[in-house]
Amino acid sequence: MSASNISHALQGRERIAPERPAWAASPEPPEREALPLVTAQALQRTAAAPTADRLGQRSQDWHGEGWPEHLVPLREHAARLRRETLDDLGGYVAQLSNQVSAHGGVVHHAADTSEALAAIRGVIAERQARLVVKSKSMVTEEIGLNHALEADGVQVVETDLGEWIVQLGDERPSHLVAPAAHLSREDVAQRFSALAGEPMSTDADELAAFARQRLRQDYQDADIGITGVNFAVAETGTLVTVTNEGNARMATSQPPVHIAVMTPEKVIARMRDLGTLLPLLSHSGAHQQVTTYQTMVTGPRRDGEDDGPEELHLVIVDNGRSDIAETKYRDILACIRCGACQTACPVFRTLGGGHAYGSVYAGPVGAVLSPLLGEHPQDAELPFLSSLCGSCADVCPVQIPLPDMLVDLRADYTRTQESATARAGWKAWSALWSHPLGYRLSIVVTRLGGLLPRWLPAALPGAPRRWATGRKLPDLRQSGRFRKALRRMRLHGAERSHR
Repeated sequence: MSASNISHALQGRERIAPERPAWAASPEPPEREALPLVTAQALQRTAAAPTADRLGQRSQDWHGEGWPEHLVPLREHAARLRRETLDDLGGYVAQLSNQVSAHGGVVHHAADTSEALAAIRGVIAERQARLVVKSKSMVTEEIGLNHALEADGVQVVETDLGEWIVQLGDERPSHLVAPAAHLSREDVAQRFSALAGEPMSTDADELAAFARQRLRQDYQDADIGITGVNFAVAETGTLVTVTNEGNARMATSQPPVHIAVMTPEKVIARMRDLGTLLPLLSHSGAHQQVTTYQTMVTGPRRDGEDDGPEELHLVIVDNGRSDIAETKYRDILACIRCGACQTACPVFRTLGGGHAYGSVYAGPVGAVLSPLLGEHPQDAELPFLSSLCGSCADVCPVQIPLPDMLVDLRADYTRTQESATARAGWKAWSALWSHPLGYRLSIVVTRLGGLLPRWLPAALPGAPRRWATGRKLPDLRQSGRFRKALRRMRLHGAERSHR
């Protein structure tokens, strides 16, 4: 590998010791621990509480007062626009493909991960590329692109600041738009200090300057730039990427080859639709009127143009989405990946971000999308990681009914995957609580159970032990205090009324 093909940004990476549990690693471990066990571990991580505080404050600051009046009609229009494309998803993807080809781009349709990786590897092999710079892309996380290319001997550098930080620590992104949301400035400074081989300040500007200095040379030396796509305009064949750092603009203009990777639902019908969708994405994802950079690519560099790639390749990865579009869950494909539902979700925040979900897509949107993609059997349990408080639906810029979908997916799970023993237990509970006497008896038994050691279920064999994995019984010794207080209040009120 020549000196110009060695990443400057990754030099010293071997000095960084990953400080994360196995279930937060990148890529996802093939064998997952039980979801209750992982969530219990996530709650015990030192970073969980500070991350919850940061995300909670952000949610309050950004969404605490509801939708600004001027964005309410825009939100309703955006919801209609997204459903419009879902009504004829195949037709709009075909129109997009024709327009990209007409402008000199090459379109690769991939039914699944293996076909997508084969298409990208083919372009890289043809160019004999050894250094790739990437801007943020969740679909490349979904197909495990970085590790596939690294296995081929290709250096891959994430250029989004948050993505680069988690790449250095061998972690998955913990949030859709804030990949390093689970890390503090001190954590980042520690990571950068190991990379640099000398102590680094915790000053945010100095940390950003260090990242800028490390990444800039790689843009110029890279053989290929790979980006995601926020929106793809069927009308013109234009690929739109929004950032606040300008890294996507560098990745699409400096290397000689640009590979854009998207899923079919990123398509929109018309260029003018961006006037509705971009402000909503900016508001929901970053609390801005509009992001700093909107990079729009329509084909490769033309004669007489000073910059842009010599080649443009668009890889459209389906991975089961065409099937989802034909189901009652199709509205999940309207998602514009703003991450607002994650920030608003109390479960996501309490877990310290998305790592504990075990899938690429976490939070409410992931708890719906991941089971539908069906890449791992355990993803079917994700709909239960929700309080159903409805905050996700309140902040969604395209009005996706996430709580309704979570309830339906829970019902699907119960119908198809829950054991006969569990179903019988729930039926018995329902019958018991259908009558006042049965309810009172269950309360008495529960209080008596509070006298038993809290670790006892985990020590029992069979179903009790499996259920207790990652769970603890609450302390029931003080149960009933509220009802006793309520009875006293009522009695006191009755006595006063008779005086």
